[in-house]
Amino acid sequence: MGLTNKQIATIFLNIADLLEIQGENKFKFLAYRRAGEVIMDLSRDLRAYADDGTLEDIPGVGKAIAEKTRELLETGRLAFYERLIEQVPETLVEVMRINGVGPKKAKLFWEQLQIVDVESLEQAARAGKLRDLTGMGVKSEQKILEGIAALSRQGGRMPIGKARPAAERMLALLMSLPQAQRGAIAGSIRRGKITIGDVDLLIASDEPEPLMNAFVRAPEVERVLGQGPTKSSVELAIGLQMDLRVVPLAQWGTALQYFTGSKDHNVKLRQIALDKGYSLNEFAFSPVDAQGNLLPDAPKVTCATEEEVYAFLGLPYIPPELREDAGEIEAAKQNVLPRLVVLDDLRGDLHMHTTWSDGTRSIRQMAEEAHQRGRQYIVITDHSPYVAVANGLAVERLWQQREEIRQVAAEMGDKIRVLHGAEVDIRADGTLDYPDEVLSQLDFVVASLHVSLSQSRDQIMHRLLNAMRNPHVDLIGHPSGRYVPDREPIDADWDEVLRVARQTGVALEINANPRRLDLDAQYARRAAQMGILLAIDSDAHDPHMMDLLDYGIVNARRGWVEARHVINTWPYEQFWAWVQARGQQGL
Repeated sequence: MGLTNKQIATIFLNIADLLEIQGENKFKFLAYRRAGEVIMDLSRDLRAYADDGTLEDIPGVGKAIAEKTRELLETGRLAFYERLIEQVPETLVEVMRINGVGPKKAKLFWEQLQIVDVESLEQAARAGKLRDLTGMGVKSEQKILEGIAALSRQGGRMPIGKARPAAERMLALLMSLPQAQRGAIAGSIRRGKITIGDVDLLIASDEPEPLMNAFVRAPEVERVLGQGPTKSSVELAIGLQMDLRVVPLAQWGTALQYFTGSKDHNVKLRQIALDKGYSLNEFAFSPVDAQGNLLPDAPKVTCATEEEVYAFLGLPYIPPELREDAGEIEAAKQNVLPRLVVLDDLRGDLHMHTTWSDGTRSIRQMAEEAHQRGRQYIVITDHSPYVAVANGLAVERLWQQREEIRQVAAEMGDKIRVLHGAEVDIRADGTLDYPDEVLSQLDFVVASLHVSLSQSRDQIMHRLLNAMRNPHVDLIGHPSGRYVPDREPIDADWDEVLRVARQTGVALEINANPRRLDLDAQYARRAAQMGILLAIDSDAHDPHMMDLLDYGIVNARRGWVEARHVINTWPYEQFWAWVQARGQQGL
């Protein structure tokens, strides 16, 4: 078997990192990085594109990268890559995955201390050898060790944004078979965890054999780990383990509840069942005696739906996203579970980019696409100029963009409201990337951290709080700055962040990009409890990214968030009144 999409994507991503260490032109290494990221997420095999001559139709794959892709597909090797790793050790790529270690530091460690991998870096840090290097110190050395520990904790888990689409494709394949009666993705994906260890699929059927055969022979399967009459396990080409279980339709409810988890949630449910005289497993409620021993002749209770499982236990239905033993069972007993936000609640999208900065579509195209997805209003929030690679807007271009937005808004009429905003960088020194006289003329302002994310807590907090206290800032974008699994969250005092958010009335974003899902669910829950407003946004750079909003909804649901907590569930008039009350000037 030739190289997989994942293997080829990894080579291009490695090339990008190694070129950056070398100090290569940024547009060159960014091109390889973009190609690697796109190829990593492709659902179609690269060989199929090569065979029909459409490699260059893949976004980010130009002529040069297409030629290198063909070389990899045909030979399994890439001469350019082999020459590159003769110049720069390939293992430095893993060093760059450590939070706080960019290309400059990786190059510094390599050239000054001959550090070429994570193990040698950890040894040097523990021996105190990093602190005397240029730009380093004791605190920097300690942060390196913390970053290494964080990297090891990530283990082999995969971001949900990569695992869930693979699970959905496999489920769709299985549900296309006539033997499949019901199907679902269970486990941590259904609960909306940020990273996924493996995937659990559940199918209801009276004829499991054809389903098992189709599963192990699916195009994305790299190898079969085990195959049985009702359970099989495979490893996909992207490196993800996937398990399939087939159960009778009558047991669907108990099986889906059991395999959704979490373990701690299920332990508590089993105790409630025991208190009622039953043992609960994935098959049924089985009667037990006072000592907990099964009564073999007593009739068992099967449940065709999850609602029946919870009802038998005397509880209302508990949504999957809440099943983490975080107070949901106690809330269910008291009948005070939240009415969780759903995708249909969203009326607006307050964070998106166009070709004016680093997006791929025009203002009008983004407005049309948002309208087709049911949005009633959007805010165009292209980047400010601080981060050069994002092609941010200098003030003169910002006002030119405003004219186009006015024109598009007039043309769209009542179909969808189009507002003029900006995603404004919170600079390394704590100032905002546009002056107040500019911010005051925008309809909506998102302030975000993009650079210098490894600063000390005091520096980070100075920057965040300065932005939150600016009366022209309406929303803090992706507040923790994390990028799963490559970048850890900023070091912030979240108690203070939430306190100041409540004090100032600024909203906090739940960024729906599955590599971010930021604000994290635990802080979203606390924010909602404190009366802090939230926004669930796509941060779309092209139309398909608007479809990622569901990830943000799931993350919000994990945080017990209701529609009333989310400003872009409000009707336009209510939303606009809130913005104006914060001192903004409208069109």
